[in-house]
Amino acid sequence: MRRTRYVPEIKKQSFGLNITSMTDMFTILLVFLLQNFAAGEVAIDPVAGVRLPSSNSEKNPVNAVKISISSTELKMDLIKVADVQNNSISAASIDPNDSNFVKPLFDELQKFNKEHEKLAKTGKVLFLADQAIPYGTLRKVMYTASMAGFPNIKFVTTAAGN
Repeated sequence: MRRTRYVPEIKKQSFGLNITSMTDMFTILLVFLLQNFAAGEVAIDPVAGVRLPSSNSEKNPVNAVKISISSTELKMDLIKVADVQNNSISAASIDPNDSNFVKPLFDELQKFNKEHEKLAKTGKVLFLADQAIPYGTLRKVMYTASMAGFPNIKFVTTAAGN
């Protein structure tokens, strides 16, 4: 007796490529790359009289309110806010009820809050401080900024070796 093998009949069919899962994969990849891509550089112009300390940080600066302090003045976005004498903020700018509160800086930050709501919501400050300014003076500026709704303070430095 002879056995025969059954061979199924092959039908000619056309089939479509299902690219739904591939599209999902590329969408996820695109979103991941966009989140990790720095959209642009932040321009930070050097302020006269401020010698920034050096650092080896690899993080890019973010767009935020810029506060600078030199041995002669305190500025917010190039607007002079208070005088600095002997590396200390002038007594006329300090609130008599709170020795850490710089009233003119607080007023400027509040004005900025009203004019730039979207940027103010981040609560970020780029702080350009001369390396000779003592911590006590820096603390007054940081305290005032946090009281005005800007608690996220980033110190600006120059790259080591520059």
